[in-house]
Amino acid sequence: MSSAESPSRSRIPAYKGARFLLVQPFSKSQFGGAPMEPLAKGNSVVVYDNLGAGVGHIVGFTEGAEATMPFEKPTPVDAYNAALIDRIFYTPPKQQRDHGPAGPRADKMTTPSTIDSRS
Repeated sequence: MSSAESPSRSRIPAYKGARFLLVQPFSKSQFGGAPMEPLAKGNSVVVYDNLGAGVGHIVGFTEGAEATMPFEKPTPVDAYNAALIDRIFYTPPKQQRDHGPAGPRADKMTTPSTIDSRS
């Protein structure tokens, strides 16, 4: 695709003053405290960023229809940087056994993650 065929920031006013980031979502073990590098395996995501995130920053992003909500007019974007994250406080889910009439059942997640953001 040539530059004449691709949308540019100059042709889409909503993109002015921002940029796109290539981000890699964390793995479950990285949320639990494993080193951030090497990056988790999986698909990277292109995220629209107007908050100024840089290499090595942790971001919180939304995808899909929610990613377009910050824009006044319809804007072609699949993911939006909604937060710059300072710290992640994660408590792995506790495993509980439900001893109902049918006996023990599968484990259940009981504790959500908490994040501290600067935005």
